[in-house]
Amino acid sequence: MNLTLGNVGYACINLSLQVDKITTNRGMIRKTFTERGIAYASELALKNVQDLLKIVDWNLKNGLHLFRISSDLFPWASEYRIADLPDFPDIRATLEEIGSRPIRLTTHPGPFNHLAGQGKVLDNTIVDLEYQSELFDLMGLTPSHWNKINIHVGGTYGDKAATLARFTQNFSLLSENLRARLTVENDDRQSLYTVVDLVSVYERTGIPIVFDYFHHALNPGEQTEQEAFLTAYNTWDVRPVFHFSDSRRDHEDPKARREAHADWLYSPVNTYGKEVDIVFECKMKELAVLKHRAANKELSTLG
Repeated sequence: MNLTLGNVGYACINLSLQVDKITTNRGMIRKTFTERGIAYASELALKNVQDLLKIVDWNLKNGLHLFRISSDLFPWASEYRIADLPDFPDIRATLEEIGSRPIRLTTHPGPFNHLAGQGKVLDNTIVDLEYQSELFDLMGLTPSHWNKINIHVGGTYGDKAATLARFTQNFSLLSENLRARLTVENDDRQSLYTVVDLVSVYERTGIPIVFDYFHHALNPGEQTEQEAFLTAYNTWDVRPVFHFSDSRRDHEDPKARREAHADWLYSPVNTYGKEVDIVFECKMKELAVLKHRAANKELSTLG
């Protein structure tokens, strides 16, 4: 199928707006947080969500109806409750405004989240993931995989099967709203998890699998791209969000790491006759998506 304007997007940073200092990842080091505390965190968080609204509106104006929001909207979010921030009324009003827009929003918390972990690692993971879910709650978004909170399983801890079992067991520790939003993604390293590896997670928990094309190319296991795509597709209860990027080593810099994403987009996206939403994980963000869209339009016209 040809991807339509309504189902492609990019992640976190809008380069067109960043030149005007519109950004959603204002933060601070630990020392600054210790010195300036929750009031300064609140100030930065309010500016971040206000700029998120500007980015969302820019996306809609430019026909992009999918966007992955930054996981760093609230500096040191694990250290306080969002409702305790001095600017909470304005923050909540802005988040509600964002949630009212006709755009599909997702998030992809950082690699330090290990739901298969234990002890403090698990505790910290749950705190961070619940914060991500609370943001969507404050936006007024119904808990579902439409607004996915996507993670990786993480390491294997020396026993892949046992780690997957622990991941599914710890899933029960999460709030109902978070469980309704959580998805899991295949990995780019052969020592980690393929789409097939993640099927057991879906079967035990109902967590859909996010298919990453580039990761599959690096770590296909025994499946072709089409087989892995369809395996992941069939785990979803709403239209899936999948990830696509090209290899920086293959297209831009032969010395780049094998896992490095290209700045731009070079390859067509094969969705095997299925309707899916695609987050393009290219370094040039919306500029690459708009260029890719224009090239596809030109090809379509020529055809």
